[in-house]
Amino acid sequence: MMQDGAVKAQDVPHTATHTSRRRTGKGWSGFRKDSPLLLLALPGLLVLILFAYLPMSGLILVFKEYNYNGGIFGSPWAGWSNFEFFFSSMDNAIRATRNTVMLNVLYMLTGTFFSVAIAVILNELRGKMFIRITQSVMFFPYFISWIVIGAVLFSLLDFDKGIANKLLTAVGAGPIDWYASPWLFVVVLVLANIWKSAGYGAIIYYAVLQGIDPAYYEAGRIDGASRMQLIMRITIPMLIPSIILLTLLGIGGMLKGDLSMIMGVTFLNPLLLPTTDIIDVYVYRTAIRSGEFGFASAITLYQSIFGFVLVLVANKLAGWYDRDSKLF
Repeated sequence: MMQDGAVKAQDVPHTATHTSRRRTGKGWSGFRKDSPLLLLALPGLLVLILFAYLPMSGLILVFKEYNYNGGIFGSPWAGWSNFEFFFSSMDNAIRATRNTVMLNVLYMLTGTFFSVAIAVILNELRGKMFIRITQSVMFFPYFISWIVIGAVLFSLLDFDKGIANKLLTAVGAGPIDWYASPWLFVVVLVLANIWKSAGYGAIIYYAVLQGIDPAYYEAGRIDGASRMQLIMRITIPMLIPSIILLTLLGIGGMLKGDLSMIMGVTFLNPLLLPTTDIIDVYVYRTAIRSGEFGFASAITLYQSIFGFVLVLVANKLAGWYDRDSKLF
C-alpha cells in the first residue's frame, strides 16, 4: 500500500518531462531573444576560429624538420632541435629577448602616458568642433605605413642631407650619425611610436572619460576644488581601471615586436642591431630568409608561452591592487 503524500511512480517521468520541456523552452526563448546579439558576434567568432584556433594545428611544425616536399605533416620529426637552434647562441637569444622587452616596455609606458595626457586635455576643452578636428588629426598617423614613416625619418635624420643635422650645424652643434648610434636610435623609435599610436589610445581613453557622471565634477567644484585637483582626484582615478585593462592586454604581446616597424624605420641596418635586433627581426634574419620555418614556429611558440605567463603574473598583481580590474 502506498503511503500518504508519496509520489506515484508513473507521475515521475511526466514531472521530469514537464520540467525538461519548461527549461528547454526557456533556453530557446532566451536564444531567440539574444539572437540579434549572437548574429552580431558571429563574424567575429568565425574570424577567431578561422585565424586563431584552426591555425594552432600548425604547432606540429615546431617539432618537424620542415621541407617543401613533405609539407607540414609529411616532414620528418625533429624533436627539440628547433628550440636548440635559438638557444644554442645564448648571447643572441638574450640580446633579442632583452631588446624586445625593453622596447615594448618603453612603448607601453610612453604611449600610455601621452595617450592619457591627450585624453585629459581633450576632456578639458569645450569647443566641440575643435575636439573633432583634433581627434581626426591625431588619429590619422595610426593608418600610415611604417614604410612611409621610415622614408620621412630618413629625410630628417640622414647624415649628409637630413634636416635635423642641418639644423644642428646651423646652431653650431656637430651633425649626428643617427643610423650608426644604436642607443640614440631607441629614442627615435619611441618618438615614432608615440606619434603613430598616441592618438589612437587617446580616443579610447577620451571615450571612457565621456562616461563619467558630471555630478562628480559638480560636487568637486562646490567643495572648492581647482581644475587640476579635479583632474588628479576624479579624472585620473576614473581612468585607472581602463589603463590597467589595456596594459594587461598589451603585456600579452610583450615578447612580440613589430617587425614592420623595425624594417621600415631602420631598414635592418646592421649598425643598429645592438638595440633593434628584437626576436622577430632575429627570426627573420636567421630563419625566414633561409626557409627554416620550423625554427620560426618554435620561437613563435616561445613568445606565446612567455607572453601567457606574463599575463597571468600581471593579472594576479592587478587583482591585488583592485579585484575588479582583473581580466579573469
